[in-house]
Amino acid sequence: MSFAFDWYETDYEQVVERAIAFAGLEHRFFVDAKVAMLARIFAERLDGRPPELLDVGCGVGRMHAAIAPLTASLAGTDVSPRAIARARRDHPGVDYRISRAGNVPWPDGCFDCSLAVCVLHHVPPADRPALVAEMRRVTRPGGIVVIIEHNPWNPATRLAVARCPFDDDAVLLGASQARALLRSGSLRRVESAHFLLLPATAGWAAAVEHALRRLPLGAQYAAYGEV
Repeated sequence: MSFAFDWYETDYEQVVERAIAFAGLEHRFFVDAKVAMLARIFAERLDGRPPELLDVGCGVGRMHAAIAPLTASLAGTDVSPRAIARARRDHPGVDYRISRAGNVPWPDGCFDCSLAVCVLHHVPPADRPALVAEMRRVTRPGGIVVIIEHNPWNPATRLAVARCPFDDDAVLLGASQARALLRSGSLRRVESAHFLLLPATAGWAAAVEHALRRLPLGAQYAAYGEV
């Protein structure tokens, strides 16, 4: 997996834009939707307090400029040395470290939130519990572990994944599977919410998505639980 993402390190954005071009939306729309979902989760589970956040499988840090204003501090880790090198160049204020052998390279309880965005579908199913355990380990008591993933029940998501070269190894997991992973990792108050149902950012669209968040309709979902 490291080799595959090293290959796309220099043109990651272009590859993603080509994969989602059929939707008529730029990648930034999807990034902003994820950030909005995280803001709601932080408000709900952390009382709106900006967290010290770790992004596991962060790649080149594509989300970090958008997510930084929500956080007290930001760190990222990835198995790809070239992706981490680029992330360090692009975001010098973020603490980036290379992960090896499935280990998250921080001591226990360093963060209020550990986050994995569209990472689990690249991890072999048998290895996913170990990754969730590592995310839990580096999250302090009272903090949260958040997984954002593609919704395999959404046809547009299936098409985007099929068109994306570095998703060749993807094994998608639904929200119920993500919730089960979190519960098996001893996370508490586990929930999930779907989003990216509508291609709009207006208030009415957000209200509709919130009302339908429990249904497996949106292109992506967030699953989260407390340590």
